[in-house]
Amino acid sequence: MSQDDQSDTRGLQQSRPNEVGVFATRVISALRERQVVCSDGVRQFVLDHLVRAILTPGDCDPAQLFEELRGHRLTVDAVIDLYIPRAACCLGQSWVDDDITFADVTVGALRLQALLEEASAQSRLELVTNDARLRAIVVLPRGEQHFLGVSVVAAQLRRMGCEVSVSFDECLDALSARMIEEQPDMVLISCSRRETLETIKETVQVIRQVPMGPMIALGGAVMLDTDDLKERTGVDIVTGTAKDVVAFCSKRAHALSRL
Repeated sequence: MSQDDQSDTRGLQQSRPNEVGVFATRVISALRERQVVCSDGVRQFVLDHLVRAILTPGDCDPAQLFEELRGHRLTVDAVIDLYIPRAACCLGQSWVDDDITFADVTVGALRLQALLEEASAQSRLELVTNDARLRAIVVLPRGEQHFLGVSVVAAQLRRMGCEVSVSFDECLDALSARMIEEQPDMVLISCSRRETLETIKETVQVIRQVPMGPMIALGGAVMLDTDDLKERTGVDIVTGTAKDVVAFCSKRAHALSRL
């Protein structure tokens, strides 16, 4: 009987290294997955956590979600500039792949909007003096629906010290009146569909009629599959980066001041 016990013990001891090896392999694999970094600097496992959170049924507290992201050593800028836009892209792609419903996309987008507001409230503005502070209007033309992307751009501009207002789906007369009243230094138009380009061209023409008109920038997903956007719409610059717009506007203002 004791010999059988010893035999069983030896068998367990022989199998244990294999079990430990398998467990260690799994741990190493999981750690490697957690360290996967995308080309834009996004850590994949953090992005996956964010997407799961905004799609999970039930309540989603934006303040708690923001703290969870901060717990992964993310800066406020990273949350706003990288993770929220990437999570929105994941929602859209999952809907295209028929993995989630349009209702899921809507709920997820609203939660990302709430997270954006929470993160924006925690950000530190790079404020400058009132005399030098740039004024901007971010425009979402008629026919476009990516409200979250426009809100992200507005948040980026505010963090750079700009005074920002947003125009959602305004008719051209209303937009023209807004330009005259607010006298912005720059207008940023967001576009995701080629079908909207003609509307944007008309919008640019209206803005050009405003005395001492602002510089006009165009950005958005339409940049990915459409060429000659500057020529087709009449804007001053085509870019997907708010910093490029601010730099271009500042350089333009400096050049005009020397005339």
